[in-house]
Amino acid sequence: MKAPDRYYDFQKDISGCGIFGVIHKGRGMISGEIPIQGMTCMHDRGNGLGGGFAAYGIYPEHADQYAFHMMCDDDNAIEGSEKMLRTYFDMHHFEPIPTRKILAIPKPPKFNRYFVTVPEKPVNEFAELPEEDYIVAVVMKINATIPGAFVVSSGKNMGAFKGVGFPEEIADLFCLDEYEAYIWTGHNRFPTNTPGWWGGAHPFTLLNWSIVHNGEISSYGINRRYLCEHDYLCTMMTDTEVVAYELDMLIRKHGLSWEMAAKCFAPPFWDEIEKMDEKDKELYTTLRATYGPGMLNGPFAILVADNNRLMGLNDRIKLRPLIVAEKDEMVFMSSEESAIRDVCPELDRVWMPKAGEPVIVDLED
Repeated sequence: MKAPDRYYDFQKDISGCGIFGVIHKGRGMISGEIPIQGMTCMHDRGNGLGGGFAAYGIYPEHADQYAFHMMCDDDNAIEGSEKMLRTYFDMHHFEPIPTRKILAIPKPPKFNRYFVTVPEKPVNEFAELPEEDYIVAVVMKINATIPGAFVVSSGKNMGAFKGVGFPEEIADLFCLDEYEAYIWTGHNRFPTNTPGWWGGAHPFTLLNWSIVHNGEISSYGINRRYLCEHDYLCTMMTDTEVVAYELDMLIRKHGLSWEMAAKCFAPPFWDEIEKMDEKDKELYTTLRATYGPGMLNGPFAILVADNNRLMGLNDRIKLRPLIVAEKDEMVFMSSEESAIRDVCPELDRVWMPKAGEPVIVDLED
């Protein structure tokens, strides 16, 4: 799918962003009505130029297969993307993603989902790659070479649903009130410095990663060049896509922990490092020297999820809001406490994380 012509020349529609996430630590299923209601509470943080949701645990009958959510402009894009998927994968099931007709979104793109696995002995240019690198390579090839086609998500037992509109409108379009998941994330509005278009909405995903973001990644240029050196193609013309790809590189490919990846995104300032003991000083000096081009500058609050955890992270001086709350086995993260209390009025604990300090919630075994 192609970004708008002259994507850099557009009239900004300034407003805030809203993010919302919820996880049930015991893998209890959470109705889609909860994240929808939370995002609707933050309606005024948006401008109708974008909304979206990511959900985990929604395809238990296909849990061992990669679920490709495809967004296509027309039948030619559908034909081209299906041909490529059949070329690189064994396809087990495919169908249109169910949608409703709604007045707010009269002409959406076409959406399909495909459940695939990597062939036991593939015969193509990616045959020597490990399985997850193989998936990433195909995602990049589809997004870069099939006109009008875009991979919305490509993980196992998860999916992303997004587009141009307020989040409650996107949820209505995709019938998300009929889904249940043990992790949900949601987003309102759009990247700060880019136009509203379907492929550039949040969440941004790759494999099982999903990311929603409030703020502005002012280091997008250097982050993008850094990722291109590691074979990631940034084609969405938005600042947030670099976070999804960096997560994949830092954690999956380089083996960093979630905590260390968070410290690469929002590392301590140099004057703070100078005051640390020798062991921590060496660690953080090495992180900053090694992953300097991956550091995220600018104001941000992000929610990151995969199949097993949810993480919230602020920038180093907390220029964007992030609230965390607990109720029994459920943990909520949001831009506003009002959104959390709208879906769960009685809470066990509410707090605001410190700047640059990740909050990571794991599923129980």
